[in-house]
Amino acid sequence: MNRLRRDHKPYALKRILNFFERTWVERFIRPQLDYLGAGGMIMKPWHFKLFGDGIRLGEAVHVVTSRDRTVRLTTWAHEHGSGEIDVGDYALLCPGVRIDSATSIKIGKSTMLAAGVYVTDADWHGIYDRTRPIGTTRAVILEENVWIGDGCIVCKGVTIGANTVVGAGSVVTKSLPANVIAAGNPAAVIKQLDGSQPLVKREDLLAEHEKLNSEVTLLDQALRKNNSWLKWLRTVLAPRPDE
Repeated sequence: MNRLRRDHKPYALKRILNFFERTWVERFIRPQLDYLGAGGMIMKPWHFKLFGDGIRLGEAVHVVTSRDRTVRLTTWAHEHGSGEIDVGDYALLCPGVRIDSATSIKIGKSTMLAAGVYVTDADWHGIYDRTRPIGTTRAVILEENVWIGDGCIVCKGVTIGANTVVGAGSVVTKSLPANVIAAGNPAAVIKQLDGSQPLVKREDLLAEHEKLNSEVTLLDQALRKNNSWLKWLRTVLAPRPDE
């Protein structure tokens, strides 16, 4: 079935769905995490997959999933230790993001991982002895306000400095400094950010998340005030080209 041009769900139904998502998070997601901060949002949390211990999500973290692009965070225990994943406050994980850790992966405040990003701190097999699991492993650090573009791969041992942008499809095999734009395979610096331009971060939007949620609720009520249960049901069963 084709998607409709607009969301016809009445506000009451939207509230029911939001309640169901929050309940799912509390029942199935929170118990799997070492820590889950307040003010976050996990869209379609049944497509958010967690494996292993040592996974933490900070305050107001947003996770966006879809049926065909789950978000997967995995830590692995092995003979030399175990992995950990620490997602900082106000971070954004988009559909298809995968993070695999055998040592340590730290995602800084306000950092954004676009759709299909893969972050790993290990080779997962020995280069010469491929029966040996995990292989070489080195910690990964994405500092504050980093933006990783669609389909990027961030490899073991990499540190990406604050505010840096990594272009879509890049493979980051070596550390990148702060305040640059990088792209390519392997990723390399192509431009410095303009230091005279102010940086507006996700933290600036989400720090007062309770107030923001109230404002979003009022906006949602206004946008859906003409939506009815009957019309929504008809658009589900018999959508029209202009809807």
